[in-house]
Amino acid sequence: MMYFQQKQLNSIFLLSCLWFLAACDGNNNQSLSKNSIIYCSEGSPESFNPQTVSSGTTIDATSNQLYNRLISYKGEQNSIAPSLAKSWHVTRDRKMITFYLRKNVAFHQTKFFTPTRFFNADDVLFSFNRILSVDHPYHHVSGGKYPFFQSVNFSSVVDSIEKINDHTVRFKFKYADSSILANLSSDFAVILSAEYADNLAKKNQQHKIDTSPIGTGPFKLKEYRPGAYIRFVAHENYWQKKINIEQLIFDITQSNTGRLTKLLAGECDVIAFPIAHQKIKSKPALMLEEVTSFNVAYLGFNTKKAPFDNIKVRQAIALAVNKKAIIDTVYRGEADIAHSLLPTTSWAYDKNILPQPFDIKRAKKLLADAGFPQGFTMNLWALPVQRAYNPDAVTMAKLIQANLKRIGVEVVIESSLDMGTFLDLLSRGEHQSVLLGWSADHPDPDNFFTPLLSCAAALSGNNRTFWCNEEFDNLTQQALQTTNISQRKRFYNKALAIISAEAPLIPIAHSKRFQARHSNVSGKLLSPFGGIDFSEVSKN
Repeated sequence: MMYFQQKQLNSIFLLSCLWFLAACDGNNNQSLSKNSIIYCSEGSPESFNPQTVSSGTTIDATSNQLYNRLISYKGEQNSIAPSLAKSWHVTRDRKMITFYLRKNVAFHQTKFFTPTRFFNADDVLFSFNRILSVDHPYHHVSGGKYPFFQSVNFSSVVDSIEKINDHTVRFKFKYADSSILANLSSDFAVILSAEYADNLAKKNQQHKIDTSPIGTGPFKLKEYRPGAYIRFVAHENYWQKKINIEQLIFDITQSNTGRLTKLLAGECDVIAFPIAHQKIKSKPALMLEEVTSFNVAYLGFNTKKAPFDNIKVRQAIALAVNKKAIIDTVYRGEADIAHSLLPTTSWAYDKNILPQPFDIKRAKKLLADAGFPQGFTMNLWALPVQRAYNPDAVTMAKLIQANLKRIGVEVVIESSLDMGTFLDLLSRGEHQSVLLGWSADHPDPDNFFTPLLSCAAALSGNNRTFWCNEEFDNLTQQALQTTNISQRKRFYNKALAIISAEAPLIPIAHSKRFQARHSNVSGKLLSPFGGIDFSEVSKN
């Protein structure tokens, strides 16, 4: 009850603050409701630089709001399109890409930084060399971790980045990699300000580059109250078309019931991960959107910890999980049972993969063969926030708990950690097993393989199973060294077979992604992959 009352007080405080801010913004006769979008999000960002983390909560709050990339995905076909780079050239051997940069692109001007120049090649070099070089003065700022780039072997692929002139940069690669353009289009490949970095270094405030962000994106950070709200304002000198809203507010509301209540009360224009879909659909003033996502929810095992270092134990657990019951209960039928990491919409999906049976008898025999005829006790960590791939990890954990009890395995559920602590402990391998998932950053199938299960990702902590299989790595690397789709698919099919046999994780579901909004909010918000984007949103 106290929690609910506190959330009510936070909501009243937020709305009072927003009313006050709107009233003090100068000669503007329009109301706050016409100038602002209030988005009820599910949690606080861990950072304001998506290079340094991989959580969806951070991506939503940063990537498309504050920053741009050299290239990005656009249109219904999700084609790679120009962004800060107006064009690019790839050599025939695919070991060199030259990017030709836009001119007159302005960085944010804020109360803590005033830029004196436009975006140029120095910013590109700073943004990527920080990630690539351990000797870079900013590499170890904020911990020296770049999960996405470390998991895709970025430093092993890139040989050097060269400034040709102020508006031309050249990436040189040690070997051809078919996913490199896709990775440079991902939500993590944002461009920072080298001038801002120099400014902070002079003040010995380097950490602010990730907490007080400066980018070229459609919005800039005005104010942040952890656990309460983020206030963005439109970037008045944005290089693309004019932004239709003056303020974008992320109202941080962890409770899915709380977000729905605020939507119905008109306190939020858009909400994340809505529940009660039929109720929303019944309201003429509301809209429920959905897209088929490139994602997967999974039960992952820490293969460095007993008993999950035993392949037969992992296989036994896989046989004892009733995926259909999970789909019916947790997703209410709004998801597909996952037979592999890849959703059926991926061009690399293998139709020959047989569905994992639900077989308690075989599971018990495998456990006995593994040396656990009486079962054992295991800890299962449940994702503490709602995600598109898993809207209710605690309920999923309870269903799995009931399943495994039938084979003598007692499951102790951990669900009390905050998201930051949860991810930090996962990266250090403190867990025994975990309910987690993955939303693809781009449509290339490698994005499901390398970041989740490669040996490099295990070293960086992004591979939460800590499983490292050289044959699997060799297959995925061979797939990246050719542009022939048929050859790539053959390599990926073999990689999927290894995952199925060794079971470092159990794919459970491929879900749809939902968003609810008031009908007076128009513009595209969702895509099959990546975060949310408010740059094309308006309010009538």
